[in-house]
Amino acid sequence: MATEVRSLIRFLSVTPSFSVAVALSVAPSFSVAVPSLSLIPSLQLCPSPLLFRLPHSFRLCNSVLLRRRCLEATPYVTHIPRNIPEPSSGSSRSSGQLCTLTCDRTFETISEFRVPFTFQSGFPHFVGSCNGILCFINDNAPGSNVFYLWNHSIRKFKRLPDNQFLVMTFGIGYGSQNNDFKVVGISWTFAKSPPPKVGVYSLNSDSWKRVELGISLRPNVLYYNGNYFKALPFVSGHLHWMFKMSGGQERHSTHMLLSFDVNSEKFKQLPLPDDEGSCLPKLITSFKGKLAMIKFKIGAQQHSMLCSIWVMREYGVIDSWNKLRVLSIENFNAFISFTKFGLLLIQKGSLLVSTNSDFQRKYKNVLIDSETLQEKEIGNQVDYRSDVAAYMENLVLLDGANVVSY
Repeated sequence: MATEVRSLIRFLSVTPSFSVAVALSVAPSFSVAVPSLSLIPSLQLCPSPLLFRLPHSFRLCNSVLLRRRCLEATPYVTHIPRNIPEPSSGSSRSSGQLCTLTCDRTFETISEFRVPFTFQSGFPHFVGSCNGILCFINDNAPGSNVFYLWNHSIRKFKRLPDNQFLVMTFGIGYGSQNNDFKVVGISWTFAKSPPPKVGVYSLNSDSWKRVELGISLRPNVLYYNGNYFKALPFVSGHLHWMFKMSGGQERHSTHMLLSFDVNSEKFKQLPLPDDEGSCLPKLITSFKGKLAMIKFKIGAQQHSMLCSIWVMREYGVIDSWNKLRVLSIENFNAFISFTKFGLLLIQKGSLLVSTNSDFQRKYKNVLIDSETLQEKEIGNQVDYRSDVAAYMENLVLLDGANVVSY
């Protein structure tokens, strides 16, 4: 019976049309969390932003009025890499890292919570968010990468088995065919010889394995990560990497876009839109559920940046790349993310002169509507070194070894 219940929960937990977690808010025990068919219509009335943090008493959160304003939005989780005081001895396990849950349209703060695990060295790097599972890595650990999968909705996290896949760029995705979450990494730098290393972790098997790239590489060309440590976009069942290529017969560095089918575990190279002269960094991301790319170029005006937004309207089809818009942004400092509704979240920075003639830089976060070009400064100061990702409340079970409840 336990096996059937676990399978039903996992199936329901990846169905985005309703949030099973609402049942937990009124249930006296976990066994009532599996809803009967008669409860499903009522569950659809309570989207997941309402109950992101489930207290032990299973009562509605105090911030219910704020959350109701976000009922039609997707909540966003922001990993903020800053130190806060460690808990005193004897208190619950925690780290010096905070995550912030914000509203999609306004980025109003819904709640803040600590990362419940601690890395022995360095700051945890946010790999990504997929169907309610957050993934973190400490790639400064000596001799191995330390990974955690975290489902805050059920207050559990899992340390993944140790692996030897070092100096890689990782992403997290979900395979719908086998109902499996996977963490996938490719060597950060690689050339034709030796071949690049690819590591894949499966939650179903709770193990790592090597996978062949299966793509012919150009001779005497160095490939290295070109997405500047931003979370890898998971679109149409595929994870995506942007690599820069230099050397060989190339006079200037060029780019290559790789995709990984999480179901078949096969790689392929995707076409990029035609270049228009030299440009600064290109980033691969997602825009309203579509694969997207941003090209950066110095603008004609002083302290301005031109941001070209390209969207692949039909996945995998080169002719479907469409230049959506070119934005001229003053005092541009860093791209942070697109929201579900297509708003561009960036950080701006301007130089100020203090009273003692020292230069100081002032930063602010701005949401830009790519259609109306309206800008709105937000009060939630998201650091440009932080990662922002959509979050969907979920009851995905983290089973097996090294699972901790808190």
